[in-house]
Amino acid sequence: MASKWYLGKRYDLDAGKLLDEIVYYDPDDLTTHAFIVGMTGSGKTGLAITLLEEAALTQIPALLIDPKGDLTNVGLHFPELRPEDFAPWVSPEEARREGKTVEQKAKELAELWRKGLASWGIGPERIRQLSESVAFTIFTPGSDAGVPISILASLAAPTIPWEGNQELILERINGTVTALLGLVGLDDVDPLQSREHILLSNIFRHAWSQGQDLTLAELILQVQNPPFDKLGVFDLETFFPAKDRMALAMRLNNILAAPTFQPWLQGVPLDIPSLLWTPEGKPRHSVFYLAHLSDRERMFFVTLLFAAVETWMRTQPGSDALRALLYFDEIYGYLPPTANPPSKPPLLRMLKQARAFGLGLILVTQNPVDIDYKALSNAGTWFIGRLQTERDKQRLLDGLEGAAPGMDRGAYDDLISRLRKRVFLLHNVHEREPVIYHTRWAMNYLPGPLTRAQIPLLNRLLGVKTPSPTAAATEPQAAPRASAAAAPTARPVTAHHEARVKLPGTATRPRVPGEEYFWPLEIPAAKAAKQAGLEGEYLGLVYRPALWAQARITIVRPKYDLDWEGLFAALVEEPSRRVDWDAWRAQPHDPDFFDPEPVDDAHFLPLEPPWTRASDLKRLRSDFVTYLTRHVRIPVRVHKRLKVYAGPDVSEARFKRLLREAARKGLEKELEKVRQKYRRKLERLKDKLAKEERELAQEMAEYEQRKQEEWATHAENILGLFLGKRRRLTTSLSKRRMTKQVLADITESREAIARYKEQIQEMEEEMNEAMDEVREKWAELLEEYETLTVRPYKREVHVEMFGIAWMPYHVFEVDGELEDVPAFHEPHDEEAA
Repeated sequence: MASKWYLGKRYDLDAGKLLDEIVYYDPDDLTTHAFIVGMTGSGKTGLAITLLEEAALTQIPALLIDPKGDLTNVGLHFPELRPEDFAPWVSPEEARREGKTVEQKAKELAELWRKGLASWGIGPERIRQLSESVAFTIFTPGSDAGVPISILASLAAPTIPWEGNQELILERINGTVTALLGLVGLDDVDPLQSREHILLSNIFRHAWSQGQDLTLAELILQVQNPPFDKLGVFDLETFFPAKDRMALAMRLNNILAAPTFQPWLQGVPLDIPSLLWTPEGKPRHSVFYLAHLSDRERMFFVTLLFAAVETWMRTQPGSDALRALLYFDEIYGYLPPTANPPSKPPLLRMLKQARAFGLGLILVTQNPVDIDYKALSNAGTWFIGRLQTERDKQRLLDGLEGAAPGMDRGAYDDLISRLRKRVFLLHNVHEREPVIYHTRWAMNYLPGPLTRAQIPLLNRLLGVKTPSPTAAATEPQAAPRASAAAAPTARPVTAHHEARVKLPGTATRPRVPGEEYFWPLEIPAAKAAKQAGLEGEYLGLVYRPALWAQARITIVRPKYDLDWEGLFAALVEEPSRRVDWDAWRAQPHDPDFFDPEPVDDAHFLPLEPPWTRASDLKRLRSDFVTYLTRHVRIPVRVHKRLKVYAGPDVSEARFKRLLREAARKGLEKELEKVRQKYRRKLERLKDKLAKEERELAQEMAEYEQRKQEEWATHAENILGLFLGKRRRLTTSLSKRRMTKQVLADITESREAIARYKEQIQEMEEEMNEAMDEVREKWAELLEEYETLTVRPYKREVHVEMFGIAWMPYHVFEVDGELEDVPAFHEPHDEEAA
């Protein structure tokens, strides 16, 4: 059993004087908790400080919730009691009002404290013992003035196993969710009625039951895209539509994105053992300074702290002795009689159950009217000081009767009415009767609440090393975007280091406002590292988002005899509202190419605008289609006169052959026209030639006959001369004339024949020339074709795939930095680009 605590000395209310009898208190009685109540100026703070001093001297660790700043005084103990020890904490304004310098006031206070402590039998050695018994640390959640507290550990899965501890973990989930909702402005939510509470609780349950930590970023992503499809018997969309979930995600994201919230993500984790003991095992008094926070932020932190304490408490073995203290300097608003703030349920449970684990609660207030005294029926010790009004006193007596049935209400009423400053009524259920006592002199200097600006000085006085602000490792880490290099290359990544470098991104896949595709793992980690020349620890796989677009274009133009089909794909790796689709051209893929699900245990980098909004993706999809209608050009060779057309799938040789085949018919037709034109002329000439040739033949025959007749006549005349016969001369001359005439006709016919032959030859040559001209014209016509480009209509562009493609990267830790290497082959179509 721990040594008894020195609280003060008995006080005689009737005589109005201090008695010599010392009042001791058994700290193990605090396992049934304590309640301190008193008006401002009653000495309540001094009482609290002396209690905590005694706890420190007996090496009882404590968690001290300080909404106003008074509890920072637990660190102002000066064993030497020198004026220079007091000087930094003296108010210049107060010294000025008294007409003194700070040094004079400090000297006065040092002497006052020396004499005051001596009057209560306390010397420098006991103060030194106080400073050495425990480690004092001032924590400032949401601020770096003191030691900041990161609330992210509150979202991490409890270290205790899920099986066998479900009730405990579910209670912590309830408290954590209630605190988060309160922080975003959803107060007084009913865990059984609130959709928001039910959704978040199920997200926590899903993660924690599998031992998976959550971060705020993970939580926001899972609100948008929960890891389950049903809640109860209803499907998710019926119970909590996506639009409403997005509204909740936005509220959560607002606090994460707010610069004022960033200090909440920095500092030491909310780990109860570390807050109660130093790494060396020395007890610690952890003061949680909350004076700088808003009411909502205070409620948020207190609820998380209660949830963490309760979880830790349930893991401890049973104990009748006091193991640790939880001290709350002003309980007003956290345990109201009718309302149900997030802090109330865990506080009620601890008041009922903490004694079994050796955890004592000390609750303090100056507003007795606004406290749920039914909850305080579990308090075994009551420290009651002066009260401001009769109403306060009667309300207190009502509560005290509930905690101590059978008490003499009238006697207590009389005692409370006569209390003076620093004089308290101590009601302890473990003692036979109440005690009126005067608190002893506090070993700590009590200047009142310290400001946030004074916290760094106080922590330096206490030897506390404030860690430099660093982003908590559990938040998603930023990683560089992959470049469009031809070969996979490694790129350095900046990351926060604690025990080791964390895998960037989140385990929760961001909600995609549309379709998504998982690029297959094409290169194993070992091969990727070897190709990149890396030697380091493999951390895992990270998916980077990219925009994948693929369209099938079908162009049908009967006019050109064109029926063409092709695929166009683009993989855009840089988020932009204006995309150069040509620069990101990629090899098309069949839908079966993609994996149906991501690789297990992979992380995902966050989406960035404009890929985060469905409307922006819709606009980009429309832009993709417009781009294709403007930039996809299919060449068509067109011969308008021959009506011959050829698309890109027809070779040049085949096209020329088609032209020749089409031209041959026209050529033959025109040649036939030429032949017909000259055929009639040639036939007339040939008829004339034939006629002349016939006439010539007749004339030749007649000539031969005439010539024979002429020779016969001539012979007859000569013979007649010898025979003495006489013929007439006229007959001979007539024969000769007729022969000459026939000979003239022959000459004329021969000339006509020669002339006709010449005309026929000329006509044939003219015809051949005309036909040659026709052939030449058609030969030239073969080359009179042109190449046109045909663009698709929008109705001919069929977008087969459009959405976010998750590109896998292997991540390695090399010399304390992250290096990532593509786990896929080069996807871009360099020739097309």
